[in-house]
Amino acid sequence: MILLSLFWEFLKIGLFTFGGAYGAIPLIHQAVLSQGWMTEEMFANILAVSESTPGPIMVNSATYIGASQAGVLGAAVATLGVVLPSFVIILLISVLFAKAIQHPTVRSVLKGVKPCVMGVILATSIALVLEIITGLPGAFSLDFLSAILLFLLVFASVLYRKWKKKELSPILLILLAAILGIILYS
Repeated sequence: MILLSLFWEFLKIGLFTFGGAYGAIPLIHQAVLSQGWMTEEMFANILAVSESTPGPIMVNSATYIGASQAGVLGAAVATLGVVLPSFVIILLISVLFAKAIQHPTVRSVLKGVKPCVMGVILATSIALVLEIITGLPGAFSLDFLSAILLFLLVFASVLYRKWKKKELSPILLILLAAILGIILYS
């Protein structure tokens, strides 16, 4: 039964995610909590690990959540569920792409979906930052170390941009966050 639940939940996530992996985070979050597979804190940790390991966040999250619930088979089933819709859609689009992209309705839909995806990503980012700094939802304690870490990372990004006139590499930012995490939390 757990394998069917994993497949079904991640199939829905794969079907209804627009805008890439960051657009999937709210859907994965809702599925994980509603199924009781993880706590808020565990999900935040999985999100951090999924972001910092090679591969798409959505696939990494599905694989880890599946493995935590039903071992290797659970990882395979959850990953298949999240990847299958994209695979089928891309297969169909590759056949119809040349004609479809020229259609005004398709262009209008894509233009309309972009701001929605940006809003979902922004809302999720703000919610996660507030949750990490203040603790679990509804709690009013302030984690000063998380706030300091966030401030240092933002400061380093801004300083690097002013100094080098380009964005700080996400890889360097992740490494810096890991080093600062070790220093602040040890």
